[in-house]
Amino acid sequence: MTQPKIVMTFAGHDPTGGAGIQADIETLASHDCHAAAVITALTVQDTQDVARFTALEAEAVTAQAEAVLADMPVCAFKIGMLGSAANARAIHNILQQYPDIPLVLDPVLASGSGTRLGDPQLLDAISTLLLPRATVVTPNSPEARALAPQANTLDECAVSLLAEGAEFVLITGTHEDAPHVVNSLYQGDQLLETFTWERLPHSYHGSGCTLAASITAMMARGLDPFHAISEAQEFTWNALQAGYRPGKGQHLPDRMFWTKADA
Repeated sequence: MTQPKIVMTFAGHDPTGGAGIQADIETLASHDCHAAAVITALTVQDTQDVARFTALEAEAVTAQAEAVLADMPVCAFKIGMLGSAANARAIHNILQQYPDIPLVLDPVLASGSGTRLGDPQLLDAISTLLLPRATVVTPNSPEARALAPQANTLDECAVSLLAEGAEFVLITGTHEDAPHVVNSLYQGDQLLETFTWERLPHSYHGSGCTLAASITAMMARGLDPFHAISEAQEFTWNALQAGYRPGKGQHLPDRMFWTKADA
């Protein structure tokens, strides 16, 4: 039997299990990948909001990653919540040693309710250190506008992120006021493809983590970025459609929906 592909994910810990490192682990496992999980931050949150977070020291992030990389053959990297610019710099230094391993960057800047999830220097660190290394970047529309504040449109935001060095930019449309969710994929300096999805009736906690982790898993298993991005959206939509509401706030994706298909 072939062993599962190993994906290293850098993300924060979410005690609800809906987002962050737990979302990544579930998603990667659903794609027959093994998650090498590097914790970047601890959070206090429920399904409604993040009360507070504590970024781990950069040295601890580096030590976690280096221990695994010296021992296991990592096929892809995924980055979610960082918590601090120092962590972004630490991860940048690690990535420099593995230039041929693809990277999916989910630029987590704030919680669903708008609570900022990093220090003031984080935005610049992501732009200057991580975007140039990213194979795929998956911002939602508010994140895209934050990363490219000089842009007037989402198309211009994408072109700006591509100019920073990202190979593909997928801007998701869940936050836009439209009857359907339209996700837009860019490469080079232009729009490559749009993907239109039925807008589901609920608000979801962990949808962006699920999408980015799914793309990473598909690439780790050998798919090219375009097909990984396309198939990961279908996986994510199905996980959201099968979602459930365990608490008083948002729904959580059911990333194991496929296990119930026969039933």
